[in-house]
Amino acid sequence: MKKIAVLGPVPRDTIITYKNETIHKYGCVTHPAIALSRLMEDRGRVEVISHIHQKDKEAVKDLFSEFQNVNLQGIDADQDRGTVIELRFTDQNNRLEKQTAFMNPILPQDVEPFLDSNVFIFVPITDFEISLSTLRHIKENSKGLIIFDAHGPTTSLNINGTRERKFWVDRDEWLPYIDVLKMNLEESQCCWFKNEYSQEEMGKYNEEDTSHLADFAEHVLDNGVSVLYVTLDARGCVCYTRQNGKTQKKFIKSVPVEEVVDTTGCGDSFAGGLGYGFAFHNDPVKAAQYANTLGALRTQGKTYEVFKNLEETEAIMAENYS
Repeated sequence: MKKIAVLGPVPRDTIITYKNETIHKYGCVTHPAIALSRLMEDRGRVEVISHIHQKDKEAVKDLFSEFQNVNLQGIDADQDRGTVIELRFTDQNNRLEKQTAFMNPILPQDVEPFLDSNVFIFVPITDFEISLSTLRHIKENSKGLIIFDAHGPTTSLNINGTRERKFWVDRDEWLPYIDVLKMNLEESQCCWFKNEYSQEEMGKYNEEDTSHLADFAEHVLDNGVSVLYVTLDARGCVCYTRQNGKTQKKFIKSVPVEEVVDTTGCGDSFAGGLGYGFAFHNDPVKAAQYANTLGALRTQGKTYEVFKNLEETEAIMAENYS
């Protein structure tokens, strides 16, 4: 039986969609965990590792109660520190974020009981949630594959509760402990920075600019990462690997959807798809196809019913990738 650990916050989210609808739910880790649960059924187990508030403990337990292959022993409320976030979408993809509570970081002792996992999926949403020592501990004591989402280290929280983009300045300290690195295009621009910026350049994001990706990919692969994925919104994602000393670039198109209901958790769901693809196929392109499919499914509703079982998911993949 495969074991896939999902690590990060279980935030109590209030989401105001771009259609001005309000959604209350628990987010982040819940998306890949439930998606993986439905994909694996009796062929695997999901290990959820997180810190939450005491007041959320029963609600989170109830949320996962119908998923028999999800193990909640890694969820800890002893320190009564969890995550509370408001997301206000200004359009389909962009949002303003406020955070009013923050969980304590996931440390090596938190992962110790789960070192036999085949894959570790880290989905931090802010830069303090995962300790570098935790990744190092896994690398030194486990054979599990480490998938890491750069959303965390490229996001900071100021004392007003505003969540803001930041440069991942200590990036090279982390790369040797990451096997599969995943991010979106904006985050990639926060990971490949100049020696010096002009005042005019600071804080600007160009959603069409991919000119840095080739150099960035070479640097990432040189520093120990095996696979780099950069998602390109509705277009799909690009995957970089190295074979026989040469860097290979592959584009994997998206799974089209007719109408987007809610994009919250799409990146987390994408990471879950990567985890499944590597655990069961060990194929970067196949993993990206699962990832794109789970990301597309996430947009289709406000609940976790959007996720399908393996047969239904692979039918969607066959229609789009055959």
